[in-house]
Amino acid sequence: MTEATLRPRRSVLYMPGANERALEKAKSLPTDALILDLEDSVAPDAKADARKRVAAAAASGEYGRRELTIRVNAPGTPWHEDDLRAAAEAGPDAVVVPKVDSAATVHAVERALEAAGAPDRTVIWAMVETPRAMLDARAVAAASERLAVLVMGTNDLAKELHAEHVPGRAPLLTGLSLALLGAREAGKAILDGVYNDVQDQAGFEEECLQGRQFGFDGKTLIHPKQVEICNRVFAPSPEETDKARRVIEAFEAAAAEGRGVVTVDGRMIENLHVDDARRVLALAAAVTGR
Repeated sequence: MTEATLRPRRSVLYMPGANERALEKAKSLPTDALILDLEDSVAPDAKADARKRVAAAAASGEYGRRELTIRVNAPGTPWHEDDLRAAAEAGPDAVVVPKVDSAATVHAVERALEAAGAPDRTVIWAMVETPRAMLDARAVAAASERLAVLVMGTNDLAKELHAEHVPGRAPLLTGLSLALLGAREAGKAILDGVYNDVQDQAGFEEECLQGRQFGFDGKTLIHPKQVEICNRVFAPSPEETDKARRVIEAFEAAAAEGRGVVTVDGRMIENLHVDDARRVLALAAAVTGR
């Protein structure tokens, strides 16, 4: 696993950049990462003030271990270039860029960040949320070493497809799969999209489980009440970590004895299972910080 894919991103919460109380509250939330938003949650006449507020928050050093990112306005909007310059100067962990549907867009964002003096540690998170982005996800993910994460924009994707929001997300599964394939082929992390009904905790948990089963590293969230479920679902359980240890121990013991075949819980273990077990233990360690 690369450092980009290993860092815990189980829960990634959007926080409105124009809301000072929300930015303050975010300092105490148990989310792995925050997206301080300058786009959808901010009215046009509040963009400039929100930009200053978010840049100050990102530069404050007051958010602890949480990965801190800034979502700028999309390329082609009147605010995009000023947002990128402010984000580069603030030096967050990442800049989240909406409506990325080509490698050329990634290159343009990278050039703008470098020209504005962004530190090397400030990476790019590319939001993929259009049919073109799904079809070109491989090229987007591989466009730059500075790009670390793909973020699914499932609401916009559903809108572009004229699709309905239904349990199980059948209309979106092809797009989700294409984006996952592109991210994994390039060795990048990928985050699932948001769940819109903050009152439907059972439905939200089901979608978290689906996202984890698909292979997403975590999920983007729109409300703090979604954090606990998301953290639990996307973290290795005690049972999973125990099995991972037993798989590694059994495989290593067999190798030391010159045996080519080993079973754990009645199942044959191969190198690929050992690799997955090591990934589980690495993620568990990253989640707990040890």
